[in-house]
Amino acid sequence: MRDPDSVNYPPFEAEDLRAQLADFLATPFDDPVSDHPRPVGGFIWGVYAFFDYDGEPIYVGQTKEKISTRIRRHLTNQRTDAVAMSVLDPFEVYEVEVWPLPQFELRGTDMETARAHLDALERKVFDTAIAASRFQAILNEKDPPISDLEISLPPSLRARIVSDHVHRIRVHPDFRIARRALILSRLAQAISERKVQSGLRRVLLTQSQRLEWLANRRHTALAQLPPDAPDAADDRQSDLPGFDE
Repeated sequence: MRDPDSVNYPPFEAEDLRAQLADFLATPFDDPVSDHPRPVGGFIWGVYAFFDYDGEPIYVGQTKEKISTRIRRHLTNQRTDAVAMSVLDPFEVYEVEVWPLPQFELRGTDMETARAHLDALERKVFDTAIAASRFQAILNEKDPPISDLEISLPPSLRARIVSDHVHRIRVHPDFRIARRALILSRLAQAISERKVQSGLRRVLLTQSQRLEWLANRRHTALAQLPPDAPDAADDRQSDLPGFDE
């Protein structure tokens, strides 16, 4: 058996995320400009949204450097303020949706017009996410600027980036409660150590509401079991969604 201290690769979950994310970013997406499909991660301009294991929207952002680059920064190497400050937990991200804007990759594009459209799309996706959230809030520290442009949502691609194996590990509600509490604690600690804007405190409040909701859902589900229900049967992982016998 190989000495575990000598391995030179990331843990299973980290490797698995990279593989699943690479598959998603390589998914063909119709490009009306070139008139043939391209990998969705190859588009430069676009907006993206992250969703948790309950389908709850949790974060919205934009990019004009490349969709694959920006999303990987969030989810694999933690080179964004949102992750570094424990605003966004990559472990919470179950699905990703992207809205590419291929029309602004043409030579001669008016950059001011392109940026205005990108900002308007981010605001549109942001407002849609807020409306769809049971908390009427997501984990963005700052709201995108309000835009006067009237636009509709362009075609998008949404898919899960979590394999069945990782899903089996993370879908257990107690795991998710513990993880969410950990991230909440880290965010609270970061806030206590510096002067912060109100947006970060709003994220703290939203995350605490998300934690309370999940813990209450778990408590309610278990409280409905008959008093004489066997403890072993109650807690078997195989009884949870996503687990096989």
